[in-house]
Amino acid sequence: MPEQINRQIVLASRPVGYPKESDFKLIETELPRADEGEVVVRAIWLSLDPYMRGRLNDVQSYAPAVEIGGVMVGGVAGEVVESRSPAYKVGDIVQGPLGWQEYAVSDGRNLAIVDRSLGPLSTFMGVLGMPGMTAYFGLLDVGSPEPGDTVVVSAASGAVGQVVGQIARIMGCRVVGLAGSAQKTDFLINDLGFDAAINYRTDNVESALDANCPDGIDVYFDNVGGYITDAVLERINTFARISVCGQISQYNLEEPELAPRNLRFLIVNQARMEGFLVTKFAARFDEARKRMSKWMATGQLRYREDVVDGLEKAPGALIGMMTGENFGKLLVKVSEE
Repeated sequence: MPEQINRQIVLASRPVGYPKESDFKLIETELPRADEGEVVVRAIWLSLDPYMRGRLNDVQSYAPAVEIGGVMVGGVAGEVVESRSPAYKVGDIVQGPLGWQEYAVSDGRNLAIVDRSLGPLSTFMGVLGMPGMTAYFGLLDVGSPEPGDTVVVSAASGAVGQVVGQIARIMGCRVVGLAGSAQKTDFLINDLGFDAAINYRTDNVESALDANCPDGIDVYFDNVGGYITDAVLERINTFARISVCGQISQYNLEEPELAPRNLRFLIVNQARMEGFLVTKFAARFDEARKRMSKWMATGQLRYREDVVDGLEKAPGALIGMMTGENFGKLLVKVSEE
């Protein structure tokens, strides 16, 4: 390892509302070295995802908050550059939750060797990584789509949503996506094969759902919450399934919105609304990756990546994602493969 400095991005202060670049700090530390049983990994790709906003708040959640001065959390794909572990050798390409830093030390228990035959390395941060697994299991296991169902996906051009919609099409469903620009809605229809797309910034969401879901909604994959979810609930069919993945419309509010007040539609339609964490399905990730890789090879499953170069650009990119600036899976290219 010729470099002697490790660059890291740490949390400088807890955001109030939308994060600011001043809430993060780029620092330089000594290059980590591996003790017995450990490896050092050089980051190549860093994944930026909406869940990171929740980890900036010091509140009880499914995972601990990032400490002030702590390295920001994030999934990484990289190369083992030093190994004192029998499980890994120098040159192995691995992925794991190694955070916003150029080099990370690990005991190996949070790492997995990447099967490069399944797709490009960057896809293990996106379509074949956590977002893709979230889409696969959140739709197929939680949403339980059937051929002929109408499936609605919010944040449909994002890393998770774009995969959800395409898998729903593969399953024989009618797919309607919501996104925040004409460019994104065109992408959903013309590139990904969605049946219809709604621009929630310019269209009347209620009227557009009525027009594009004339037979009601059987499955809703919820990435955003808020008024879009309210509108969907009023249009669900009997025995509908709502898969709650994220609530990005709520993450940066200084005061939370009122809770949904139209849950009666779950009762009258005997519908099921279920939140989930993708880690529940970790034992089946290989199954999903192999199946999705075949869909990619046949052109049934496409993906779009939004890449920024350099670790120092991660804070700005994450902030932009909170307002919908990214287009597709947001990645930071930390170093060359």
